Amino acid sequence: MIIEITIPSPGESISEVTMANWMVENGSFVEKDQEIAEVESDKATLPLIAKESGKIELLIEVGDTAKVGDVACKIDTSQQGEAKKTKPVEVKKDAAQEKTETERVVEKQPESETKNANDSHLKISPLAQKLMSENQLSVDELITGLKRIGKGEVEQVLSLKGGLSALSSPGAEVSREVDRKQMTSLRKKLSQRLVSVKNETAMLTTFNEVDMSKVMELRSKYQKQFIEKHGVKLGFMSFFTKAAAVALKLFPNVNSMIDGDDIVNFNYADIGIAVQTDKGLMVPVLRNVEALGLAQIENQIGELAAKARKFRISIDEMSGGTFTITNGGIFGSMLSTPINNPPQAGILGMHNIVERPVAINGKVEIRPIMYVALSYDHRVIDGRDSVGFLKTIKELIENPVKLLSAGQEPEMLLLEI
Repeated sequence: MIIEITIPSPGESISEVTMANWMVENGSFVEKDQEIAEVESDKATLPLIAKESGKIELLIEVGDTAKVGDVACKIDTSQQGEAKKTKPVEVKKDAAQEKTETERVVEKQPESETKNANDSHLKISPLAQKLMSENQLSVDELITGLKRIGKGEVEQVLSLKGGLSALSSPGAEVSREVDRKQMTSLRKKLSQRLVSVKNETAMLTTFNEVDMSKVMELRSKYQKQFIEKHGVKLGFMSFFTKAAAVALKLFPNVNSMIDGDDIVNFNYADIGIAVQTDKGLMVPVLRNVEALGLAQIENQIGELAAKARKFRISIDEMSGGTFTITNGGIFGSMLSTPINNPPQAGILGMHNIVERPVAINGKVEIRPIMYVALSYDHRVIDGRDSVGFLKTIKELIENPVKLLSAGQEPEMLLLEI
C-alpha cells in the first residue's frame, strides 16, 4: 500500500512553504510516527511525520517551494526493513591524539589527576563556572554527560583554531572566500516587518535605570525553596513580565494598537517574550499574564522558549500578543532601542546587570543596575504614559512586594487611603 504524506498548513493565509530539511534518505525505511522532514513558512517551522512504516520516496528537494497540500513523499508499507538511525558525528583524530588517549587509558590515572589534566586545557566561561558550581558539577561529569558532538561544536572549534593560528602566524595565508546562502522564509518575513515598523510608525524610545538589589536578594534567599516547590528556577524575566502586566493596567494606552482609524485598548495582558533561534527571532505569547503567578510565568516561558528553539512552536502560540519584552542583556547588551512588534504599540527592552556607583541618601554605593528601555508608537502613546509606564516598572522591580498590591503601596491599602 502506498501512503502519501502531504504538506501541512502552518496557519491561515499561508499557502506556500519551503522544504527546509529531509531527515531521512530517499529509498530508506522509516518507522511509524518518525519525524522525517522539516518544512518552513514565513512564520514557523513544522515537522513531517511518517504515518506508517515502510520504504520512503522523496518527491520534493531541499530548498524547493511547495504549496500546502502537495505530496512531499510516499511511503510503501509493503516494504519491510529497519529504519536508519542518525549516527553521531565522528571526530577524526591525528596519530598524536590517539596515542595520548591510549596512554591515558593504559596508565589509568586516578580520578583527581584526570580531573586536573582536563581542567588544565579547558576554557570555562565565568557564567558556565558559576552554573557548574551551583549544581555541583565537575568538568569530568560535564564531559561524560555530553552524548553527541554536533556540527555547531565542530565549526566553533575550527573557527577558534583558525583565528588563533592567524594571530600566532603573521605570515599565514588569509582566506577571502565568501559564503552565500538563501534567506529563509522566516528571515524574509522578519526583515519586511522590521522595515515596515521603521517606515510606518512614529517610534520613539525612553530609558530608565533599575536597581536590581531587592530582586537579587529575593532570588538568592528563596531560590532553593522555589525550585523544590515549583520545579523551575526563579529568574529575572518573571519579575519583569509580571511588572509589565501591572504597569499595562495602570497605563492602558501602552497596551494598545491602531486598527484603521481606531485605537484598540486591551483589558488583558498577552505578553510576548522574544526568543532568539538559529533561524531568526520568534516571539511566543503568554496569555493573561495579569492572572499568573511568578512560578506559572517561569514555567510557561521555559516551555514556549524550548519549543521555539526546536522549531516546534505553533502559529497560535505566537499570535495575538498585546505587548512584548526582549532581553538583550543575556548577550551582554548595555543599552538598546528595541523595535516594536507590529501591530503592538510598545516593547520593553531589558539589558545586562552591571555594578555601578549610585547616590543613596547622599552617599555613594555600588549597586547592581540594569538599564531598561521602552520603545513606543508616539501616534498612540504620549510621553507622559511612556515615562510613567517605565517608571512604574522601575518602582515594581526595586520594591517587588508591590507586585502583590497591583503597584500600590501595601501600607496605603491597609489604611484604605
